[in-house]
Amino acid sequence: MFARLTRIKTKIERLDEAAKLFEESVIPLCKKQKGYKGAYFLIDRKTGESIPITLWENEEDMLATESSHFFQEQLVRFMTFFKAPPIREAYEVVVQD
Repeated sequence: MFARLTRIKTKIERLDEAAKLFEESVIPLCKKQKGYKGAYFLIDRKTGESIPITLWENEEDMLATESSHFFQEQLVRFMTFFKAPPIREAYEVVVQD
């Protein structure tokens, strides 16, 4: 399994709004993508950092959402929440409970 996360410096007053957008809009669209396995949305109310995480069956499925521009289209939904450019990271999940 693979995980993609995006570190976003979010406007503190808009953290809940960003979480709601992720839950109500992004997750339903992710569920339609091949290999989608789940998601998390982490926030730090003190710093304003938010970290949406999506889980994928394999690296190929995760990368397919980038080559199809699905990932970029979802990221654009959050542009008004950004205080700084987002940082995208990807990891292989080697232990899961």
